[in-house]
Amino acid sequence: MWKNLSRRVLVAPVGAWLAAVALWTPTGAHALFGDDEARRAILDLRQRFEQSSEAQRAEQARTAEQFDQLRRSLLELNTQLDLMRGEIARLRGRNEELTREIAELQRRQTDIVQGVEERIRQVEPQPVMVDGKEILVRPDERRDYEAALDIFRKGDFNNAAAAFVSFQRRYPGSGYAEAVLYWLGNAHYGRRDYKEALATFRQLVTTAPDHPRAPEAWLSIAMCQIELKDRPGARRTLEDLIKNHPQSEAAREARERLAALK
Repeated sequence: MWKNLSRRVLVAPVGAWLAAVALWTPTGAHALFGDDEARRAILDLRQRFEQSSEAQRAEQARTAEQFDQLRRSLLELNTQLDLMRGEIARLRGRNEELTREIAELQRRQTDIVQGVEERIRQVEPQPVMVDGKEILVRPDERRDYEAALDIFRKGDFNNAAAAFVSFQRRYPGSGYAEAVLYWLGNAHYGRRDYKEALATFRQLVTTAPDHPRAPEAWLSIAMCQIELKDRPGARRTLEDLIKNHPQSEAAREARERLAALK
């Protein structure tokens, strides 16, 4: 479009000028110029027109080349933008994936921490009160002790004795040791194994003479001796109980038992 327009712009004045020259010839031209001069003027004009056309074509070629370069630059820029959009989309997707992975790792870490804390709670010693004394015991230790005691309270003395013996083997040195001896002795007494009961109660008063259950253990020893027909031994035991623990409830009962033996 620009080429045709430029050609029309340049051709119009030149054509008008040539027309004017034609009107002057042959009469006007002969008056002002000779034939040679007119011919040279026309050739000169034609040469200048061709030079102007050539310059215009060169300018148009440069402009077209610039447009081509600009078009190629725009295409390359669009290509780079498309690549950048693709990379951004990929990175956004990877970021979302990493966010999900981090959330999953945090959830797993929380589960692991909770699991570790739960395991610690299962094995960490806890304070409990037994016979008026605070002791530290593990959760499983407390569970097994209470299970054996529950069997005893149901009157199943054979299984209760077995449960307490099993507890002693499983938890040597337990804070429940004295309490286990006391209830094991009562379990043996309940199943009428007076010799085992006597030995167990003696073990308790020997290893823990100041235990809160010691007066009751002494009274139980005397009861076992009575069942075993050892009245003299029973009297001595009752007398020692009254002497060593005069204010205890067991001493009050010992006085009654002692009176019955006389």
